[in-house]
Amino acid sequence: MALLIDIKHPEWMEDDDLRTELLHYTPEADIRTGDNPGNLDEIEMLTVSSYSPREALQYPNLKVIQKTGAGVNNILADPDLPESIQVVRLRTDTSGTEMAEYALAYVLQQQRHMREYHQQQARSEWISYPPRRAGDTTVAVLGLGRIGLLVAERFVQNGFKVVGWSRRLKDIPGVTCHADVDGLYRALESADYVVSVLPSTPQTLGMFRRRLFEHFNPHAYFINVGRGDLVNETELIESLDAGLLTGAVLDVMSVEPLPADNPLWLHPKVQLTPHVSGYHLGDAIIDIAENYRRLQNGESLLNLVDRGQGY
Repeated sequence: MALLIDIKHPEWMEDDDLRTELLHYTPEADIRTGDNPGNLDEIEMLTVSSYSPREALQYPNLKVIQKTGAGVNNILADPDLPESIQVVRLRTDTSGTEMAEYALAYVLQQQRHMREYHQQQARSEWISYPPRRAGDTTVAVLGLGRIGLLVAERFVQNGFKVVGWSRRLKDIPGVTCHADVDGLYRALESADYVVSVLPSTPQTLGMFRRRLFEHFNPHAYFINVGRGDLVNETELIESLDAGLLTGAVLDVMSVEPLPADNPLWLHPKVQLTPHVSGYHLGDAIIDIAENYRRLQNGESLLNLVDRGQGY
């Protein structure tokens, strides 16, 4: 039984680097890389970051696709993915903590007027603004799974008012939780910042469009660290231009890398980062080695994706 690593993102992680780390935990494993896969009939586990339609069909005996991250929507969207192939994701507090730090950093940037001061410096202007108080500021966190919980807790720890929304009602200390459509509208209308940590599912695909932005506080900032395909980018721009919200910070886009001619690049109310909010895998690499062992022994896998739910 062979595990093939084919990440396809060398700027983030090389296949050989992940192979070296995995062999530390499973030194006897048959672990191969995308540039030297060997006999494809022997591949039973595939580890990817990006996935292309019909990719799984290259491996006649493939049993598991292990995603090096939480988002599995591009795998589940493959209509030719055999039902017999299990899909698993990674669960790690390392990247979730980094995403919480990212969201907090951009909120604090606005609270302390950092962008304005940077612009003033270029004009040799000396103008001060009172910082906004955390206790007078509401942050809405949409998606209260493992990562969303870390994001919400980080804002609670820093003195912000925090509201949360999820498909099922949660009970989280320090967070006013909402569920269902009416609860989503209440969370949005009260928020100065809206942080999306939602997964990509048939229910969330394209949900951030003008009719939802109409429920935003017009002074609110939208921060998306979840999935890029949740946002209708054309209608986001229209909503920003119409004053339905004040600004947007996007770490994920519908197409990545973002094409050079995309209007998001030059929009004055948009800040972009290249999918870096949750960067490191941390000790989640151990889960890949453990799933390899479990597959060998016919045991249940860690972090198995529910295809019906989409995560």
